[in-house]
Amino acid sequence: MLVVLGVAVAVGGQEPAAQAELVGSRGQKVGRALFFLLPDGGVRIRVEVQGLTPGEHGIHIHAVGRCDPPDFLTAAGHFNPDGHRHGLLNPQGPHAGDLPNLIVRADGRARYEAVSYRVTLDRGQNGVFEAGGRGRALVIHAQADDHLTDPAGNSGPRVACGVIAPR
Repeated sequence: MLVVLGVAVAVGGQEPAAQAELVGSRGQKVGRALFFLLPDGGVRIRVEVQGLTPGEHGIHIHAVGRCDPPDFLTAAGHFNPDGHRHGLLNPQGPHAGDLPNLIVRADGRARYEAVSYRVTLDRGQNGVFEAGGRGRALVIHAQADDHLTDPAGNSGPRVACGVIAPR
């Protein structure tokens, strides 16, 4: 396992415990995210997307499991149950939902994998499922996250979103 900006990048496989179907600003399917519970308590997040602009994109778990296009503002802000500042490089952060940037290739496709130890796959305080059972949202932004600036790392508008659901 390799640690990048405080998040371990994982390899290997097992059955996913949750998933999110990602849609773009016109409601079209752009990809899928799978969530795996690791034996050490981490959550591996694997994302495959297509149709995005090439380059780095911020990717975060947002507080509310609602993805209404075109701007996905219904997903609210980043999931932050501990009240931290934003950013993997912020000494007063990060949010529980902060993740390393997703990098999209020139063909508009990306494969992404990271592990977070700040979220859980349950309904607890740091859980990706709200008390009522609805999942939170995974959101991809238009620009790279600088991993420092509050509240969203200057990552720009939201371009894709998916509600996390048990699998």
